[in-house]
Amino acid sequence: MFSLDWIYYAISWILLTWHSAWDAIGVPVEAVIGTNWSWILAIIFLVVTVRVILFPVFVKQIKSQRAMQALQPKVKELQEKHKGDRETLQKEMMELYRKEKANPLMGCLPMFLQIPVFLGLFHTLRRLDPGKTQKTLYGWTVEQFDSAAHAKLFSAPIAGKFGSTADELARLGANGHTVKIVAGVLVLIMIATTYLTSRQMILKTGWAEDPQQRMVQRLMLYGIPVSLLVSGSIFPIGVIIYWVTNNLFTLGQQQWVLRKFPPLVPQKTGTAAKNGQPVAKSGGLLGRKTTQPAAKAPATAPKVAAPKPGAKPVNPKKGRPAKRQG
Repeated sequence: MFSLDWIYYAISWILLTWHSAWDAIGVPVEAVIGTNWSWILAIIFLVVTVRVILFPVFVKQIKSQRAMQALQPKVKELQEKHKGDRETLQKEMMELYRKEKANPLMGCLPMFLQIPVFLGLFHTLRRLDPGKTQKTLYGWTVEQFDSAAHAKLFSAPIAGKFGSTADELARLGANGHTVKIVAGVLVLIMIATTYLTSRQMILKTGWAEDPQQRMVQRLMLYGIPVSLLVSGSIFPIGVIIYWVTNNLFTLGQQQWVLRKFPPLVPQKTGTAAKNGQPVAKSGGLLGRKTTQPAAKAPATAPKVAAPKPGAKPVNPKKGRPAKRQG
């Protein structure tokens, strides 16, 4: 049977290393404002550690998304060509992706790689029960285990959860109402930030033309946040802290990448394009629409009416002496 112990050892080592670092810096061990900050910071910097390791994968994700966006016109052509023939459409699109070296699933790769980290932290924090006898598993000392088991966020233990039983709360020495309030607020923040991370990317890149990729976008935008309403009740508070921190990190990272490498803006085709005429590109500096000034008609000399025969000139020529009246 496949063992996940190596993940539990790795997550425990990162947590304990960061906790020791904050302890050495001088972060108080005792609770301040009902919070043991050394353990909270250890969870936050677990996120930082994982995201730094996965940054090259994130860069590949952005490149893949750009490649998929550039292929949207060709995908749309295939959809029009094979309308009603789903099997041929899928075959042609897979061939297109293979030829252009684009992977529609690359956008989910960073999330998939973080699943083992999430499971490892979930398992590790669930073990933080003072009633456990095997406290030295995964490299923990008894002192570290007891310290983490009693670590709190605003008086709610990080090992507690919204759905904790009365026996679990009693072993953790926690108040049930406090745990539910803290966990409930964190779950709502987790849902909101999960939705915003997906919405941020879709607003910048737009909805995909490929039905498969569009389904993935809808799942990321709506499916996962809705599922957290239920699953969030079984997550320990420490795991929710990890999730929220990871979402905030993602929001900042995506904002930086989207500003530095703005997504491609698809060229809209109109009547001119259909008639074989070039279409002017919209969007000048800062993305504002620019309009070309209308060409001025060449200036023409004004028409001057010829004087009628026998009429006196209106403007006598200069230099000619005026006639004296006798």
